Amino acid sequence: MNNYSWLQKKLHQLALSSQFIRETTFDVESSLFSNELQTNNDVFVAGLARSGTTILLNALYKSNEFASLSYSDMPFVLAPKLWSKLSFNKDDAVLIERAHGDGIKVSYKSPEAFEEVFWMTFNDLEEDTIRKFKKYIQLIKHRCDKNRYLSKNNQNIRRLEIISNNFPNSKVLIPFRDPIQHANSLLSQHKKFIKDSKEDKFIANYMKLIGHTEFGPEYKPIYKRNLNFKNDLDINHWLEQWCLVYQNCFTTHQDKNNVNFICYEKLCSSKEYWFNILKMLDVKNIYDFEFKESYREISSKIDSELANKAKSLYLKMV
Repeated sequence: MNNYSWLQKKLHQLALSSQFIRETTFDVESSLFSNELQTNNDVFVAGLARSGTTILLNALYKSNEFASLSYSDMPFVLAPKLWSKLSFNKDDAVLIERAHGDGIKVSYKSPEAFEEVFWMTFNDLEEDTIRKFKKYIQLIKHRCDKNRYLSKNNQNIRRLEIISNNFPNSKVLIPFRDPIQHANSLLSQHKKFIKDSKEDKFIANYMKLIGHTEFGPEYKPIYKRNLNFKNDLDINHWLEQWCLVYQNCFTTHQDKNNVNFICYEKLCSSKEYWFNILKMLDVKNIYDFEFKESYREISSKIDSELANKAKSLYLKMV
């Protein structure tokens, strides 16, 4: 979104803000392309933002075994095949640092988390939505000519039950990080995107259009009730969210065969840990990938009871 032209911004607004256009493009795409790719050995990466979901997505995408949404699918993300035939940026692979300022460089060909646009269009409580979602996955596979789908959607942390139950032969990966470092990273990004959105109004609009509510001007906490720390400019708010989210995930899903908790610190420190993940996912060729641990000195005042609770949960998940 850093380098979008005026015309691109207007096109994003047109394509993504209209429920009718989103549904229509999906219906047109569904009617035009068949579903010959039917395997369901897929991978869903879901976790709190800043947990390592993007770098894990990039690492797995490097295998060249997965279909995934990418920046080139924007803004008509519900019609990936049709838009790939009409768009003019499909050969643009120039790498630039993404808006987060975290050193991760992306191009139009890079995979990214735009799946939430589907869930914003179709109600996940409706019975027919899962059928449509499976159809959508097939359309993405068809566009990429791959048999396996790779999803990175932090918002899927809210619908783990739906994903794990309806895709029993697929894997759900839930990355997690050291809770204090993670909370600090979330707070830093939250402040950054609020500041940047004041200078560029399109940022807030863009985040709203793609369902990016994990931090920034469109932030919506996953847990809103009975909070001890409601101020989202306080690191303890983010640490409390970390505890609530991962406690629920771990308690509910730790014994499910298709749900796996991935420790980011171990990814950075152990090649064997990464290789075992590839084997667990049935990736054909085992390959190396550089994961870099981010550590910051934190001066914010952290509630000791909350910190101890978070650390205890982290050690259980490790």
